[in-house]
Amino acid sequence: MNSLELAKQIKARFGDVISEPAEFRGEITIQLADAERVVEVLSFAKNELGFDYLTDVSSMDNYGDDPRWTIVYHFYGLGHHCHLRLKTDVSEEKSELPTVTGVWRTADWHEREIYDMMGIRFRGHPDLRRILMWDGYPYFPLRKDFPLGGKPSEMPDVAFSKTAPLEGGPFVTAPGGRDAIEREPRVRTPEN
Repeated sequence: MNSLELAKQIKARFGDVISEPAEFRGEITIQLADAERVVEVLSFAKNELGFDYLTDVSSMDNYGDDPRWTIVYHFYGLGHHCHLRLKTDVSEEKSELPTVTGVWRTADWHEREIYDMMGIRFRGHPDLRRILMWDGYPYFPLRKDFPLGGKPSEMPDVAFSKTAPLEGGPFVTAPGGRDAIEREPRVRTPEN
């Protein structure tokens, strides 16, 4: 069994909500037309077709197009060694789809990162909160309309404002010197 044959089984089971499998550079992708059915489709892929490993969940911002968001699931079968990619679209107005943490527990952090960076919500997620940005941060930095230079915001006391704790310490590489060996902390003698 190969990835194309497994993708065709998903197409046969779900009919018109799944596109014909597309192959590009040896990778197979299927498109799910109804994002609300993502749990049903991915449960079938895992339980019936042996895709027992979720490799990644990512998102794309199709800024200026509708639907704005594309969510991409990459999964793999440890038993049959086949990879498959499933894409589904979500409108900016909705910006939400069901969580797949009930199918693969590893979706937890992937979905949190998408929520944090893009603002797409995963309904039913057990702990949907920011994972990289601080609580209360009002923006979503990976959106295409987010300025490259960032936006000013009130930042809570999370950064050092004084000298870094190890600055000049025994484990810190010294600036300057003739070569890298001289800059290494293990070759310097302690100063009295």
